[in-house]
Amino acid sequence: MEHYYRELVSFLSARLGNRQAAEDVAHDAYLRVLERTEGEQIEHPRAFLYRTALNLVVDRHRRHLVRQAEPLEVLDSDERWHSPALTQSMQQDQRLALMQQALDELSAVCRDCFLLRKLDGLSHPQIAERLGISRSLVEKHIVNAMKHCRLRMRQWES
Repeated sequence: MEHYYRELVSFLSARLGNRQAAEDVAHDAYLRVLERTEGEQIEHPRAFLYRTALNLVVDRHRRHLVRQAEPLEVLDSDERWHSPALTQSMQQDQRLALMQQALDELSAVCRDCFLLRKLDGLSHPQIAERLGISRSLVEKHIVNAMKHCRLRMRQWES
């Protein structure tokens, strides 16, 4: 299914008008498909992947509309902005520690690809050039890192 990646990103870029957003949606679509179909055979993988990606685009659009329509008073009255609970901040610290542990389990190049993309915001070609590997390998490493981290976080949280 990985060979549909570039095609899907091009398709989403045309829809979203932004390659970075298209890559993010494509990553999320791959993860959803991989998580939902682990061990299952998909009859039409390309169609399933595209449908998942389009659903994510629609969700993204809806969230954007909701965010635009939300009055500022709602944000002012929302207690999360005024008094973040200590337990909530402790839970975030624990989650960050677990995420770091999951990242530490990855190979160095896999972890580097993921961090350069998610933290530094570099594009796949930029990461490929920086690390001296192919773009398709960068894409595979990022998908694998995301899949691994989600799996580990689920295991630890249950």
